[in-house]
Amino acid sequence: MNGKIAKYITVGTNDLQKAKAFYDALFEELGASSFPPNDRSFFWQIKGDDTIFAVFVPYDGELATVGNGNMTGISLDTTEDVDAMYAKAMELGAADEGEPGQRVPTFYGAYVRDPDGNKLTFYKMG
Repeated sequence: MNGKIAKYITVGTNDLQKAKAFYDALFEELGASSFPPNDRSFFWQIKGDDTIFAVFVPYDGELATVGNGNMTGISLDTTEDVDAMYAKAMELGAADEGEPGQRVPTFYGAYVRDPDGNKLTFYKMG
């Protein structure tokens, strides 16, 4: 059996347009474009990459809540890219969860929470 661990990530939102504006601005540096597959979500994808990041208004009609311990990792090529994405997220209203820095010898990362409280990490391995 062949497979991949994850090729899409979703986070919940209670304000779809606010989430779209945040991620459109954040992901513009990566060349990602957004598209709405339906009226409850937006997807972001980088041309040539089959990984998708999405925000959804919950289908069950309940409020979106943040999962304690859940985090979405966004891999970048350089530590400067990590610094830049962290700065951009903070500029867009994200909350700081850990400034950029070397966490272990093979992992440089920065942590934020988006306007809905979803935790993101921008990182460079190696």
